[in-house]
Amino acid sequence: MRLLLAVWMIFATPAFAEEVEVELVLLADASGSISDAEIAFQRQGYAEALTDPRVLAAIERTAYRAIAVTYVEWAANTAVVVGWTRIDGERSARAFAEALLPPPRQAFGRNAIGGALLDAKRLIEQNDFKGWRRVIDFSGDSPNSFSGPPVEAARQEVVAAGITINGLPILCRFCDSPARYPDLAEEYEERIIGGPGAFVVTARNEEDLAEAIRRKLILEISGQMPAETHAAR
Repeated sequence: MRLLLAVWMIFATPAFAEEVEVELVLLADASGSISDAEIAFQRQGYAEALTDPRVLAAIERTAYRAIAVTYVEWAANTAVVVGWTRIDGERSARAFAEALLPPPRQAFGRNAIGGALLDAKRLIEQNDFKGWRRVIDFSGDSPNSFSGPPVEAARQEVVAAGITINGLPILCRFCDSPARYPDLAEEYEERIIGGPGAFVVTARNEEDLAEAIRRKLILEISGQMPAETHAAR
């Protein structure tokens, strides 16, 4: 009887989950259109944003004074660059930023957006945190997807799980010519973002990227939306 009770308690008792304000997957483009130098530049932008005093102040103002973050790069495959980390101040933010910069590129090939979204969903569902909100921060420089699950079906599955997808379309990286996809923000609004409060923040070029990342993180951490609100899907 005691053995049966012990077994029942193991299965009936939920696994410990640490509560945080938001579970945030930073899902960054590492597809074939992105050079190693651009990947390094993008990682640097996120590292600087996460350690920015304004981002840390936004974390401090949340109910739990902490968020959970993982940095994942996507292409034909997805690769976790920095695993789930609790960020609750300058020290933990700096440790995450320092871990983000050195790893070599691990995602290769052409876009598989649907697969990347579903992999991010699994990372949220299988971590050791319980967020008041759950968010995928998806960035990229193209709306195209060449393999894996259809984007629309993947988005529906993610949103049905109660996860919000926000978009960071990057119009131009290290280029002097016009953007390849000048309507990329509109494409993201129509095809990729979804869930309660979903929004897009556009980075027009490399000079704008760091500021766009910082602004987007503050909005996601605080649960706010930008002035140019787009309807959730």
